[in-house]
Amino acid sequence: MSLRQSQLPTRCRSPQTLSPPQFYEPFNIIPINNLLIDHPSLRYPEVRAASSAIRFAGDLRIPPFMPWHDNMDLLDWLGLYFGFQGDNVKNQREHLVLHLANCQMRLRQPPTSSDRLDSEVLRRFRQKLLKNYTSWCSYLGKRSQVRLPSRHNSNLQRNELLYVCLYLLIWGEAANLRFAPECLCYIYHHMAVELNYILDDHTDENTGQPFVPSTCGQFGFLNNVVTPFYVTIKGEVERSRNGTAPHSAWRNYDDINEYFWSRRCFQRIKWPIDLNSDFFYTAEKRVGKTGFVEQRTFWNVFRSFDRLWVLLILFFQAATIVAWEGTKYPWQALEIRKVQVQLLTIFITWAGLRFVQSVLDAGTQYSLVSRDTKLLGVRMVLKSMVALTWTIVFGVFYGRIWSQKNSDGVWSYEANQRIFTFLKAALVFVIPELLALVLFILPWIRNVIEEADWTILYILTWWFHTRIFVGRGVREGLIDNVKYCVFWLAALASKFSFSYFLQIKPLVGPTRALLNLRNVNYEWHEFFTSTNRMAVVMLWLPIVLIYLVDMQIWYTVFSSLVGSTIGLFSHIGEIRNIKQLRLRFQFFASALQFNLMPEDQPHSSGATVMHKLRNAINRVKLRYGLGQPYRKIESSQVEATRFALIWNEIIITMREEDLISDKELELMELPPNCWDIKVIRWPCFLLCNELLLALSQARELADIPDRWVWLRICKNEYRRCAVIEAYDSIKYLLLDIIKYGTDEHSIATNFFMEVDNNLQFEKFTGEYKMTVLPQIHEQLISLIELLLMPEKDMGRLVNVLQALYELSVREFTKVKKPMAQLRQEGLAPLNPSSDAGLLFENAIQLPDAKDAFFCRQLRRLHTLLSSRDSMHNVPKNIEARRRIAFFSNSLFMNMPRAPQVEKTMAFSVLTPYYDEEVLYGKEMLRSPNEDGVSTLFYLQRIYEDEWENFLERMHREGYNDNEIWSTRARDLRLWASYRGQTLSRTVRGMMYYYRALKMLSFLESASEMDMRQGSQEIASLGSQKQNSSLNGLGSGMPNSQNLNRASSSVSCSAMMKYTYVVACQMYGVHKGRGDPRAEEILKLMENNEALRVAYVDEIYLGREEVEYYSVLVKHDRQLNKEVEIYRIKLPGHLKLGEGKPENQNHAIIFTRGDAVQTIDMNQDNCFEEALKMRNLLDEFKVTCGIRKPTILGVRENIFTGSVSSLAKFMSAQEMSFVTLGQRVLANPLKVRMHYGHPDVFDRFWFLTRGGISKASRVINISEDIYAGFNCTLRGGNVTHHEYIQVGKGRDVGLNQISMFEAKVASGNGEQVLSRDIYRLGHRLDFFRMLSVFYTTVGFYFNNMMVVMMVYAFLWGRFYLALSGVEKNIQNRANSTNNEALGAVLNQQFIIQIGIFTALPMIVENSLEHGFLPAVWDFITMQFQLASFFYTFSMGTRAHFFGRTILHGGAKYRATGRGFVVQHKSFAENYRLYARSHFVKAIELGIILIVYASQSPLSTNTFVYIAMTISSWFLVLSWIMSPFVFNPSGFDWLKTVYDFDDFMNWIWYRGILVKADQSWETWWYEEQDHLRTTGIWGKLLEIILDLRFFFFQYGIVYHLQFTRNKTSIAVYLLSWIYVIMVVAIYIVIAYARDKYAAKEHIYYRVVQFLVIVLSVLVIVLHLHFLHFDLLDFIKSLLAFVPTGWGMIQIALVLRPFLQSSVVWETVVSLARLYDMVFGLIVMTPLAILSWMPGFQQMQTRILFNEAFSRGLQISRILTGKKSNID
Repeated sequence: MSLRQSQLPTRCRSPQTLSPPQFYEPFNIIPINNLLIDHPSLRYPEVRAASSAIRFAGDLRIPPFMPWHDNMDLLDWLGLYFGFQGDNVKNQREHLVLHLANCQMRLRQPPTSSDRLDSEVLRRFRQKLLKNYTSWCSYLGKRSQVRLPSRHNSNLQRNELLYVCLYLLIWGEAANLRFAPECLCYIYHHMAVELNYILDDHTDENTGQPFVPSTCGQFGFLNNVVTPFYVTIKGEVERSRNGTAPHSAWRNYDDINEYFWSRRCFQRIKWPIDLNSDFFYTAEKRVGKTGFVEQRTFWNVFRSFDRLWVLLILFFQAATIVAWEGTKYPWQALEIRKVQVQLLTIFITWAGLRFVQSVLDAGTQYSLVSRDTKLLGVRMVLKSMVALTWTIVFGVFYGRIWSQKNSDGVWSYEANQRIFTFLKAALVFVIPELLALVLFILPWIRNVIEEADWTILYILTWWFHTRIFVGRGVREGLIDNVKYCVFWLAALASKFSFSYFLQIKPLVGPTRALLNLRNVNYEWHEFFTSTNRMAVVMLWLPIVLIYLVDMQIWYTVFSSLVGSTIGLFSHIGEIRNIKQLRLRFQFFASALQFNLMPEDQPHSSGATVMHKLRNAINRVKLRYGLGQPYRKIESSQVEATRFALIWNEIIITMREEDLISDKELELMELPPNCWDIKVIRWPCFLLCNELLLALSQARELADIPDRWVWLRICKNEYRRCAVIEAYDSIKYLLLDIIKYGTDEHSIATNFFMEVDNNLQFEKFTGEYKMTVLPQIHEQLISLIELLLMPEKDMGRLVNVLQALYELSVREFTKVKKPMAQLRQEGLAPLNPSSDAGLLFENAIQLPDAKDAFFCRQLRRLHTLLSSRDSMHNVPKNIEARRRIAFFSNSLFMNMPRAPQVEKTMAFSVLTPYYDEEVLYGKEMLRSPNEDGVSTLFYLQRIYEDEWENFLERMHREGYNDNEIWSTRARDLRLWASYRGQTLSRTVRGMMYYYRALKMLSFLESASEMDMRQGSQEIASLGSQKQNSSLNGLGSGMPNSQNLNRASSSVSCSAMMKYTYVVACQMYGVHKGRGDPRAEEILKLMENNEALRVAYVDEIYLGREEVEYYSVLVKHDRQLNKEVEIYRIKLPGHLKLGEGKPENQNHAIIFTRGDAVQTIDMNQDNCFEEALKMRNLLDEFKVTCGIRKPTILGVRENIFTGSVSSLAKFMSAQEMSFVTLGQRVLANPLKVRMHYGHPDVFDRFWFLTRGGISKASRVINISEDIYAGFNCTLRGGNVTHHEYIQVGKGRDVGLNQISMFEAKVASGNGEQVLSRDIYRLGHRLDFFRMLSVFYTTVGFYFNNMMVVMMVYAFLWGRFYLALSGVEKNIQNRANSTNNEALGAVLNQQFIIQIGIFTALPMIVENSLEHGFLPAVWDFITMQFQLASFFYTFSMGTRAHFFGRTILHGGAKYRATGRGFVVQHKSFAENYRLYARSHFVKAIELGIILIVYASQSPLSTNTFVYIAMTISSWFLVLSWIMSPFVFNPSGFDWLKTVYDFDDFMNWIWYRGILVKADQSWETWWYEEQDHLRTTGIWGKLLEIILDLRFFFFQYGIVYHLQFTRNKTSIAVYLLSWIYVIMVVAIYIVIAYARDKYAAKEHIYYRVVQFLVIVLSVLVIVLHLHFLHFDLLDFIKSLLAFVPTGWGMIQIALVLRPFLQSSVVWETVVSLARLYDMVFGLIVMTPLAILSWMPGFQQMQTRILFNEAFSRGLQISRILTGKKSNID
């Protein structure tokens, strides 16, 4: 223990007892701005050292025109000279002092002078903070302006501090510019120049006066530097039209930042800033993009990952060539010279693909070419020309080979020479690839080349890529290279083998047959009758598509295998339940001590190696139970007490959270050693029935010597401890309740002395009858039960004690002793006249009835004596059991040893908050929904055991059920809020870090006596309202005052290490409006000392002028009110980009420490996990690969999976990704990114490189993952750690889930366009590029391709069936039922039903819960229709991903985080899923129906089912899932109401109404993306819509009246019917609009004439044209899709048609179509709702998980009221 640790508790007073002095100024963490205040932090020598260092000004020139005071420091000096805001200076002063103090605390060897800042600490911090600036200077060839004197110069530390402070002050006031790190470098560079001028006493050439910076003056930096850049960014955002304009039309944050990657910024922008520079925004001119142009096209997928597509295309070509030869094995074909020559065509294809890539580069990036970037344009042209030249050269050489061979007739010498010539050219062609291969094998050479800023290297690499600041030196080490290479080589080998043998080769035979087929009788007008190439294309198209995407399946398979293997070696899932914990609890105690208690760190490197080796050996011994480590704990009272304090605190927090009951608390606690008990007192749930088993053994082995009996008992450690504890407790109890000095006390003392003596000399079984022990046991139980009764019955107590006396003294011994001998041995009263019957009558002295500690020990003893079950169900709460099992298992996993609290890295947690729920209100909890269910009632049923525990806690505190709503309403609201996704839950979870640090700090600094006292007091809390302070929202150790752990020293130590900042962007607005959320947030600050709230304050100065401020507030406990700490003016409105990253960015300046953890509003934490945060932070010191981590990935636990089966599906899907998926991404693939999970960032690394997210409008809608992209491209390292986890909530309703999936899919669609993905695809090596593709945008692209494959397959079968080809070839060629087609359908189906999720989920569940439970869980999910859900989700992802790439329209979709049990109306479901699922499913369904009616294969039922079952399953899933997973989805009455509501919505014609009220408003909103799409998007949309006309073309030739005519005139004449139908509709619509209101009779006449005419036409057709009823049905199937296609094309052409008379007809037809589609979808829903039993079945499926836990969902759905009103 250090000197400071031992002194702190004695010299500090609790701040709560002090009244604020007169000069008191509110502060954040340490009062660094007021050193006169009495605060424990100022007594840390490290704080004093850092503070004194920044106050050493030396001979610095005093700023002119400004008052200078003696108490000012270096930051004040910089602030006055450079015009920084005062509160920015204060903020960064505390920031710097706190960080330097923490860094100095972590020194292994303390400095010689404790009050002096260590120079090495400052040097390291300066190097880390300015590393990006130094790299930027080197990249641009500029000299760094950080000029430091020699080491012996007295001003070295001062100047070093000035450079550090200058950067921090710039960063702290840069506002939105923090997203442009190199822009900050530019600013810092010039301000450092000005700083050097001041330090060098430079004279201004213009004035002749000492130099003064251009920003000097109040708000000088903000107005003169930040605001011009801000105005430019704001102008570009306005040009984006809220993100709807093409990305190429405006500059985003990345464009602004990348302008500073070129030296032209120095000539253009200059310093002081030249506002006339063409960089700055003006409304009159448009400034071009910088570095990259985001173009909206599907070609981006090819362009970004061209190496992948080249590989797939070239292998497909080569495999087809080899397979076409028809040999059994491919290597046999390769021996044939013809095949060898044909394979040379892959070089022609390769060169052609390079040409395509070069054309795409030029076509998308041409706007980057300017006067400054002429060479870029030259390179674009040259690349296209060279690629085209190679294509031509290879084509010519290839043609010469065959011409020579054909002329010679054989493979002559000349022909072979021409082959060699081709190969020589190919060798030259692949030289760049060979060079890349060499550099891939030697990655460190490539890193050196890329990171070196030499001009010659730039010239040599100019041809291959543009020189950029990021993406350099990103290759991994050789070992990592080997690992992910082996992974991908195995996956690629499997994929290519499968593709060749089961996809390509089986299709060669049918293709040959089709091409050789002649005289095909086409049943329509075929334009290509000479060959059957169109049929071949239709046959190959689905195979080609699935070939391109099935790599995703192989990645899933191999990642599951590798992930499970890594998980096994990481010891995940070794302790899966409480039963397994019982077996290892003794070792668990030592593991907790080993991992969480610090030890002295060695100073020398040799000692460090031995130290690591010793730790590894100890960890192995603990993990595998070698030796008996718990003996050490038992013998060391201090270690046992530490373990007891930590374990009990964990159990107490669970009781505070109402996860366990009071009884379970007592069963699980580890009480302190008392009552002279000689062994460690294990929790009762471990000892359970061990005493009874020991008694049974003793009775059975009555005649065996003591040693043998004792050895049998000691084989079980818990049994040994239970026996000793029971005996010692009984001994202490009897001697305690019998009056001292009485004969009875003397008898008891002598009896126990005799027993102890017999035990010592192993004569116990020889002296006593073991058969009497059960009787003694029963009497002891009776005694304790009497003592536990509220009213003590002394008579019965005397009787029991007398019975015990008779049994123990007279019956227990084998040799009955006479009375005289008993008196002689002191076992009988000495007075012979004493009546034995009156023994103990006046000798009982019971403790005070209010002695809670005594009662608690009695209850424990009673449990030990009377427990008969094994207590495997303790605790019964599933969440509590899971947490305990995970925590205990994690302590046996590999993790760094925890350092001392003072040597721990300081860290912050940052949570962005907008306007979500803080705390559920009373009315919100009580108000019933449309089903009559209140939120509180729902929670009572879902969390039934936790509700009972809450009531028990309230009853213990003296409140009955009726008083809860009045007196303890806040406790009730808290209980409900802690089970939702609220801010209060998140704050409670994150404040566990503070609570854990306080406890650990106490354990490190407290004396043995303090810990014993704390252990005694923590043991008595259960009977003294230990949880009565729950209204503090998890205020951190409610028992801290009892434990003396709330001293200012402990709190100060924790505060210096941890800060929690919630970015409540709207807090100021809420306060102004009187919003209850503001009051609740204030209450959160009041009850959580370490909580800070950052918000944006808007000050209205006039009608138009508004000032914006970033404000940090806290609750001051001395002033007992909210106080403002910092107020920093902003250049304008906060939100220029996406909301969440902007919110994070404005608050990040108030965070502290080396690390920051990003926590979302739907996350939670628990105390036991917070204990391991010190271990996690130490991972930053561990080199992983060739780099230290910059992001520590953390595992998540999804806590919303128990609500319904749907929530379980989502939870399982998410769980497999956050565990196994990220495990593999981090190791071996080395491409784990940041996914919005609770990752921990290296704070100073990120704050100098653009922050923890990106914020550009729309393109960065998935803002979190860009932090991972940015980290990887800038040379960072992301790791993943599974010994610690954070809770996370997910959406639980289908509509919520779908909106979430839509948001993520749209975000991935935008990622495809982004420069980050492009650079990752080109800057990473080939195998890491594969990893990036298949784990980010590739996953969504492949989902979309699977849906496209279904379309291609069905349209292909449609073509074959209706053209007549299928009928012609059925008997002549086996092309419709082959192995390749079967493989394709199987792959499509397993992708469709969710194999991407199912396989990793099964593997991970097997690892963590066991194989059989995992399989059973999977089977259960299938019965719950999980495949329906995953197929439906696939459709959601495919729709929004494809639409975003094609048209844009990505936006943030608020999913809501409420509880979903209410029924969603049909109209709402239709609005949400009509375009993404319903219309597509109807289209596919029509194709399947037509195919069934026209295909000759339909006569073979088995073949038809086998070919179409997966497609029918998809159709069924897309139509029925919204109703299967909708509560009361098949309720007949609700279905009727939904139908009426839907029809009202369809026909409602209002003005300025919302989409949920009017179909027309919704229809226009649904097509908004077509208004903002580009010309190519519109053209492709029209091309896709042309498929609907193919229905009509195919079906009209199969109508009966055509009489098998195949003339094109048949199709053209069919359009007459389309025109007639549209004309009739127009006539009726015109008549309705003109006559329906006032001249209704005319309207009816028109209707009558139309009906008569229509009937007449039908009759004429039936009589004269051989028309039949089937033809009418077929015509409907033909013309309905045609009308829909016309409407879709009209929507694309809306700008031209909307002003014409046609548009009203389009709108009316669209309304009619949506009504028909709605009726089609509702038909199966109505049928199932009408049939009995389906509603109950659906409820069972949807809420099966809840049923299995005994919940009463049926009561929820029938709308019964809450038990509490």
